[in-house]
Amino acid sequence: MPFPFVLPTTSSISFTDYFSSSTHPSLPNCATTARGVVRDVLKRYKRVPPSSQASNLSTVLSALNDYIPYLFALDAGLSGTSCAGEEIDLVLVKELEVEWRSTLGTAIPGREPARVKLKSLESELFFTLSTLAYVYSLQARAQLHTLYSATLPNPEQRATAISAAMKHFLDANAIHTYLANRAQQWHSQPAAVDITSSTLGALAELTMAEATLITVLKDDPYPAVVVEERNKTNKDWMFRGVEIPKVRAHLFARLCLASAEHAAKAQAMLGRAAKVDDNLVKYVDDLRRTAKGKACRFLGCDAELAGRTGEGIGWLRGAKKELGFTAVGADEEKKVSGLSKLKKGWQEKREDRKVEKGEGWGSDAGKFEEGRIVDMLLKKWEKMNDTMQVQIVPPSEQLLASMPSGREYHAPKMFVVPALEEDAIVRMRAPPDPGEVFEGEEEDSADEDERTPGPVGAFPGTKAEYSANTSYY
Repeated sequence: MPFPFVLPTTSSISFTDYFSSSTHPSLPNCATTARGVVRDVLKRYKRVPPSSQASNLSTVLSALNDYIPYLFALDAGLSGTSCAGEEIDLVLVKELEVEWRSTLGTAIPGREPARVKLKSLESELFFTLSTLAYVYSLQARAQLHTLYSATLPNPEQRATAISAAMKHFLDANAIHTYLANRAQQWHSQPAAVDITSSTLGALAELTMAEATLITVLKDDPYPAVVVEERNKTNKDWMFRGVEIPKVRAHLFARLCLASAEHAAKAQAMLGRAAKVDDNLVKYVDDLRRTAKGKACRFLGCDAELAGRTGEGIGWLRGAKKELGFTAVGADEEKKVSGLSKLKKGWQEKREDRKVEKGEGWGSDAGKFEEGRIVDMLLKKWEKMNDTMQVQIVPPSEQLLASMPSGREYHAPKMFVVPALEEDAIVRMRAPPDPGEVFEGEEEDSADEDERTPGPVGAFPGTKAEYSANTSYY
């Protein structure tokens, strides 16, 4: 499942203090107003309960799309390129200084990540576009959450949700790829790990891995079977095995292997980045394991449909190893202690509650859910093989060494640089009106209380009670 990105917040600035234009004097004012709206929207989104944040993503997306064309207009003015067919003469008064809160860097547990002071318009552009990509990933996450609700969607609703999520992933991938390519021109890496070239490259690979993995979700019936099996109102204790065509099962396996390759590249890039959030690193590793486990499961389905049940069991045991779970045989399953079964049942119920609440679900990239599917098929096929076919189960290591190569499904989208409309460029030729500048209404989170920490052990927000002139009793 998509990684639950945290949208960053930023400080208040006025572009009029840093830029001036003789051809379009209102451009810094208009850019400041658009940025003030983005700043307020991000702060309000941060205060919304996690279960309600998905419904506010459209507001954040609209504010970012309104602001980004002004950023590229400023960038065009500094680089000497045209914008909407017009040349913008922009003069740098002094170097731009801005603060963004890093959400992908490491932070002290229980504390909010610190703001990072950045210089240059390039850093502002990178953080803003990265935030837009995070919004697309969160929208894809909201679409996929509907597939695991209590009321299962019909095939049309399922296909619509998956198609929308796939489009959001590709949009996010286009932004990360554009930023990663642009970051290669830097002579030194920025202070924030969020916009370093290695992190941006890893996020580009991650979004492509997620977009590739969900291509098999539309035609994969087993996740819905497992969800229905957990449904308390379901009275069908026995169901007929779901048939998957042999060719499509092999194709799905190759698509999953391509997703695993992208995740492995992202994992290697994050290994080169310093001070990256451990949750993101773990998620990328879980996604790689999930994709590899799905590939093994589909290859097992391909073998079982051809009558090679023993080989299919070997593939499922290999899938459990790839997922990081212990693979045991039918005889060893009886020796598993009751405490282990109790722990597994508790984990399943905890994951189900996360899905119901819509908070923290899928943080393992679907690894636990895939493990449920493998366990269900393994139990069924081992029983069939022990009672009817009695085939030799080959070692899983031998099967894993013979896995086919991955197959790409998506062609990467190109990020189209948004440009201001012609009438907006024309309006900015007029002299600026200082009274129309809007820098934001929300209070700055980096206020005096946050900059100066309170006494050790003090409850947050009670710093004034511990001052020298205050009597505690």
